[in-house]
Amino acid sequence: MLDNNGEGEGKCPFMHGAVTTSEKGSTNSNWWPNQLDLSLLHQHDSKSNPMDNDYDYALAFKSINFKQLKLDIHKLMTDSQDWWPADYGHYGGFFVRMTWHAAGTYRTGDGRGGGGTGAQRFAPLNSWPDNGNLDKARRLLWPIKQKYGNKISWADLLILAGNVAIESMGGPIFGYGGGRSDIWHPEQDIYWGSEDEWLGDNRYGDTRQDLENPLAAVQMGLIYVNPEGPNSNPDPLLSAQDIRETFSRMAMNDEETVALIAGGHTFGKAHGAGDADLVGPEPENSSMEDQGFGWKNKHGTGLGDDTITSGIEGAWTANPIQWDNGYFDTIFKYDWKLVKSPAGAHQWHPINPLPEDMAPSAHDSSRKVTTMMTTADMALISDPIYLEISKNFHENPDIFSDIFSRAWFKLLHRDMGPKVRYLGPEVPEEELIWQDPVPLGNSDYDIVALKESISNSELTITEMVETAWSSASTFRSSDMRGGANGARIRLQPQISWLANKPDQLSRILDILEKLSIKHGASVADTIVLAGNVGIEKASGIPVPFLPGRGDACAEQTDAKSFDVLEPLSDGFRNYLKQNYSVSPEEMMLDRAQLLGLSAPEMTVIVGGLRTLGVSSDDRGLFSNDVDDLSNDFFTNLLDMGVEWIPTGSNSYDGKDRLTGKLIHRASRTDLVFGSNSQLRAISEVYAQYDNSNKFKNDFIHAWNKIMNNDRFDIS
Repeated sequence: MLDNNGEGEGKCPFMHGAVTTSEKGSTNSNWWPNQLDLSLLHQHDSKSNPMDNDYDYALAFKSINFKQLKLDIHKLMTDSQDWWPADYGHYGGFFVRMTWHAAGTYRTGDGRGGGGTGAQRFAPLNSWPDNGNLDKARRLLWPIKQKYGNKISWADLLILAGNVAIESMGGPIFGYGGGRSDIWHPEQDIYWGSEDEWLGDNRYGDTRQDLENPLAAVQMGLIYVNPEGPNSNPDPLLSAQDIRETFSRMAMNDEETVALIAGGHTFGKAHGAGDADLVGPEPENSSMEDQGFGWKNKHGTGLGDDTITSGIEGAWTANPIQWDNGYFDTIFKYDWKLVKSPAGAHQWHPINPLPEDMAPSAHDSSRKVTTMMTTADMALISDPIYLEISKNFHENPDIFSDIFSRAWFKLLHRDMGPKVRYLGPEVPEEELIWQDPVPLGNSDYDIVALKESISNSELTITEMVETAWSSASTFRSSDMRGGANGARIRLQPQISWLANKPDQLSRILDILEKLSIKHGASVADTIVLAGNVGIEKASGIPVPFLPGRGDACAEQTDAKSFDVLEPLSDGFRNYLKQNYSVSPEEMMLDRAQLLGLSAPEMTVIVGGLRTLGVSSDDRGLFSNDVDDLSNDFFTNLLDMGVEWIPTGSNSYDGKDRLTGKLIHRASRTDLVFGSNSQLRAISEVYAQYDNSNKFKNDFIHAWNKIMNNDRFDIS
């Protein structure tokens, strides 16, 4: 920094509270690394969003000239730029990769990842090794984004570009649905792995199939698997194990997996023209003058034929910008030998390829070069199951095209939730089971009469509230799955989940189903309404209710896919299926984030549920009257006359400080509201004598939010 004479370094004139460099000093997380990080619940606040408060993206998207938008993207495919020239004069393969990598981060374990937010623009995704040079693809799209502005989000544009790319190369497209709103900073809620180096794989247990949940990719910084093989070991059978495990965690079966790999590799080429050590830092670590561009390459010109991305070099087919059956024609026609690319990566070359099966050089069509396969490609003809599928696709190109188009559509839309959320003129008519379809419900029934019948039933307030919570709290904002709509709590697997107390649940559902039939309401509506009735009886305050939920049937439910929604931990119910390496309070925070709750909303919901008797056992039940919605949980939690003594890893006895008498029992998800300074501050608000009504009203507001999280059928 210049001193007062304009020379040398002088004293910094800025207040260090505003310093944003790496030298800003210690933070709370440095001092207390195990502190519960509540910022997870505060991300994507309106203060970080540059759009106006009244901006409605769905409304803006509906006004777009979709046909012209697609024409502009089509033109871009062959508008090769000198600063990043298109392979074969066509950006198709490049944009297929960009879209695949935007959507392909989705994993079923927690529903996070995917292309639904435009997160590829931010770290860490924009700088993952597997996303090398995709910064250029997004910049190529910028003039189109600039032209259409608020009518098309980056999230939707990144997905649409890949669809148009496939169309422009004659490939099959099943459809497209828009409606993805952008985020404006990195997603803090996504755990990508514990490794502190790129391509680390400290994410396995005893076997290669024992991959840490909820992860799906095999190494830090990869979307799926290492194309060279596990940890660059070029063993096709071991690669097949990785592929099967990873793709299944991304919602794909074996047939869809083969179709996606073969279909995706029908297009474009891989880049490994020279020494990978000549490639500079990723975008987040690049110099300011690079303006967000990364991976500056000092090999030759650094682009075109000299590009280095994956380190693998070459095209998979003889015509890399045309949809055909060339991938299977080539892989089955030749024997293959293991070689090294110019960048030193393992890959496979055909032995004695014929000229007609060679590819044109990407930037000199007069020159022919050999095609190649990765170890991951060779897995498709080495694994017996993949081999059978590959042969079928080779012999039946129409089947291959159909399966690919459907798998590609699923890849791009798996995190969007029900079909009702899709926007645009290309939404397919067909409803697919992975979209968790729910039939329209009936709104034309006497709600007052149904409420009276519920109130007069033998159900307790606790049973009403707990059942509604069990139904609605499965919702995941990450991929819009779960929730009360559909009443899938009465179907397998949910009806058997231990967290749902199956015996109790069956008895309660039997009562509610009979009432739903009597009054012409759906079971889904009846379950939610019963929870509302319980809260109204306990609080004396009306609870809002929106009818119209439908009841899904078993045929509309992919039961296996719902296994991942099972609550292994639900701190709101004081439930923990078993001990985990992650603390119960961290798992509760994660669930709160998936439910879209703020820290105060999480706090008031826990306090209200406990007061109403909702717990897996007697822990946290601090109220003397479970039929009264009171702030007893907080007043008793903060009672200085109680001393808490640990009796297990997740259990505590609360004893009277004077007499030693056992007064209460608690879990970690109870006591965290008194031990964590931020949560204690919120708990103190609800424990105040003048805030008993605020507590009730805030609980009802948060409850109503949860009950309607999945109501995409209403505005």
